[in-house]
Amino acid sequence: MRKFTFSSFSQLLLGRPLKSTELSHEQLPKWKALPIFSSDALSSIGYGPEQIALILVLPGLILYDYFPWIIAAIVALLFIITISYAQVIKVYPKGGGSYAIAKEYLGEYPALLAAASLCADYVLTVAVSVSSGTAALISAWPELAPYQISIDLFAVFAILMLINLRGLREASNAFVWPTYAFLVTALLLAGSGLYQIFALDRPPVILPQATTTITPAVLYFLLLRAFANGCSSMTGVEAIANGSGAFREPAAKNAKETIAMMAIILATLLLSTGFLIVHFGLLPSADRTLLSLLAETVWGRGTGYFIFQLLTTVILYLAANTAYNGLPPLMSILAQDGYLPRYLAHRGSRLSFANGIVLLSLCAGGLIVAFHGDVEHLISLYALGVFLSFMLAQAGLCVHWFRQQPRPHGRLLLNGFGALVTATVVSIILVTKFIHGAWIILIFLPILMRIFKAIHTHYEKVQEALTLSSKELTEILAQPVNDHHVLLPVARPTRAVARALRYARAITDDAHIHALHIAIDAEAGERLRQKWQRLLPAISMAVVPSPYRDFSEPLLDYIKEFRDRHPDASITILIPEFEVGMGWERLLHNQQGLQLRWQLLNRFDVIVTTVPLLLTDPHDKKGK
Repeated sequence: MRKFTFSSFSQLLLGRPLKSTELSHEQLPKWKALPIFSSDALSSIGYGPEQIALILVLPGLILYDYFPWIIAAIVALLFIITISYAQVIKVYPKGGGSYAIAKEYLGEYPALLAAASLCADYVLTVAVSVSSGTAALISAWPELAPYQISIDLFAVFAILMLINLRGLREASNAFVWPTYAFLVTALLLAGSGLYQIFALDRPPVILPQATTTITPAVLYFLLLRAFANGCSSMTGVEAIANGSGAFREPAAKNAKETIAMMAIILATLLLSTGFLIVHFGLLPSADRTLLSLLAETVWGRGTGYFIFQLLTTVILYLAANTAYNGLPPLMSILAQDGYLPRYLAHRGSRLSFANGIVLLSLCAGGLIVAFHGDVEHLISLYALGVFLSFMLAQAGLCVHWFRQQPRPHGRLLLNGFGALVTATVVSIILVTKFIHGAWIILIFLPILMRIFKAIHTHYEKVQEALTLSSKELTEILAQPVNDHHVLLPVARPTRAVARALRYARAITDDAHIHALHIAIDAEAGERLRQKWQRLLPAISMAVVPSPYRDFSEPLLDYIKEFRDRHPDASITILIPEFEVGMGWERLLHNQQGLQLRWQLLNRFDVIVTTVPLLLTDPHDKKGK
């Protein structure tokens, strides 16, 4: 019977390991890349217009006359940013987006700010999208409300994380058709609503007259805040530029065409949805999403409505997948540059950035739990990070075009205008959303930048310490080794100890092998020493008492004293260990060997070597 191991379980869950040469097969054509990289942006109609409406509806006052103008301003900004990111793709076709641009043209700290902003935005993308998806689900089936956070976490870990760990191609195959199904139904909803208005002369809903008055200053503030909330609809636009390396060749051309297609579809959905919300006089509800109310208004609460709600839930969940395609590759680039742990740069068995995927899932899950899956609270943290990265990308491109000779003045002006516009949007978001959560981002981004810098400084120090010149190599190898002592901790004579002794004799003589026993019981320690002398009289054994029943400290004290007596000697600590067959069986044994290695490597100038003995199952005849 085949033994069930972690490796076999991993293959069952994730699929067979892929060779590095199969990476080209993981790259995506445009028709697959569009739903994979654009699901975040396209799904924003599920919460973007609603976030605008929440600000425009006040007690005794409804400011829906300004709704179309806000939508129009957001669409105009969308096209400015889309054109700018097409330029980013042209300059950096292999990915990296804002971070890569800022690093080359603006310097280290602007690049780290761009990276920190994108990290915050992507984590929030997962939390907001999943929470919005669950809210859409609860709008149709209110009885699921008590299980909101559990549903959120299931979507993050059991669906998004697991599918993405299976690789980009697997994720695209799983997510492409639901995304297209949502797009078709969303366009059908918009078309049905417009048909009812213009062909069937469905009259507009007259909203109640205002019973409250506000000052112009308050009005302007509310409109700016509504605009800031609506800018959440543009999160995810940068994902194609960050992940352009995942496109099939010609990667740059395909990525630019895909981002243009995404912008056109998103603009169409935003304009049509906003118009229908205003025409039908739909107001935000505590237990219903605005998109759910729109579907019910157009189609009624029948089969079409429930299908649309289910697809809305799916697309909002899948919108989080944009972050899984954007953040792990960005983490990989940061890790290669030394700003994140190196292991985040490595691809897993399925050629995905597995460590980055797991880390993203943990961070997003933590946010969902911390904010109880509340979309309104999470959205307050949203958009600032992404618009900071937008602004830095524009500014970096301005420097890029300025350095070119002859200077392309048209592109320089375009990106300069984009930088100015996005800087204005950043200011608006900061002012209008500061007390509603933007201050958290302002604290978080410098902390994250400091972490990046600390990691980079650490790697630089390690690199400097490990750098070896040919002269230094010659000098080190020329240094004589006067003595080579081996210290062997022994609990009792076992097969593991015998293997360690055999190895010790291979590297030195018996006179330089020193057995060592930590005696919790003095009488038992003496009996062991006498037994050792009978068995191996040529090898000395020291018995060190431990009155406080501690193993580590007496052993470490002995090693320190031994090092002090032999300052010029080479000292090897041999740790005999046995390895059990099954992973769970390790929990049944203490981990003294592991603890000792950790303590020795951090305190003493010694060589630490483990001599393992693999134990076979005595009932396994094949293992005999």
